[in-house]
Amino acid sequence: MNKFKSIVVVSLGLAVGLASCDSGNIRRTPGHIYAPDMVYSRAYDAYTANPNFADSQTSRLPVTGTEARGHMYDHLQEGDTNAYKTYTTDLRFNADQLKEGKRLFNIYCAICHGPNLDGQGPLYASGKFAAMPANFKDPKYLHMPVGQMYAAAKYGKNMMGSYASQLDIKQRWTVIAYIKKIQSENGGDAFAFGDASMAAPKTGAKTDSVATDGKTPAMAANSDKK
Repeated sequence: MNKFKSIVVVSLGLAVGLASCDSGNIRRTPGHIYAPDMVYSRAYDAYTANPNFADSQTSRLPVTGTEARGHMYDHLQEGDTNAYKTYTTDLRFNADQLKEGKRLFNIYCAICHGPNLDGQGPLYASGKFAAMPANFKDPKYLHMPVGQMYAAAKYGKNMMGSYASQLDIKQRWTVIAYIKKIQSENGGDAFAFGDASMAAPKTGAKTDSVATDGKTPAMAANSDKK
């Protein structure tokens, strides 16, 4: 009897041991791999030696001309006045963005150029400066290329310092778009920086407006003929 019990205990132990080795039909020894580097690629930590490149450096410089996501490229160099005259942007702005341009203008520019863009800012009006800031409604500035305005905001101009640290690239263009919008309403060039929502309706376009009596203009005209 005791021998039988011993056999049972041993059998149960073996069964438990074998069950604990069961991997759920997952092979732990897959065998030999013909090309292990194609299955398990070798990783190199940043700033470590790497034999795959001529300079043996793992960290690589970005491809020339690439831009970081969310950033804009600005290649202007200080003093390159010819580039200023042709420099522009593909950015287009809606009404809300132009409001933001006005807000930024009032924060950073209106102190000198005035909230009405007429050069009558508080600093000049106080008599503390002998030279009048730019009057953006003056013919001298109404047709000024946007690139020259951008360069002035980035590098400064005469008594005006640089605002490159206060306004990023897009913010500078937003302010300039606001200035150009106001100039277009005061004898300047037609506003060219509005997006599709800012497009003016075509002259003579048909309208679905309704007359005060609930009839369309065409219906009202026919009623008048009767």
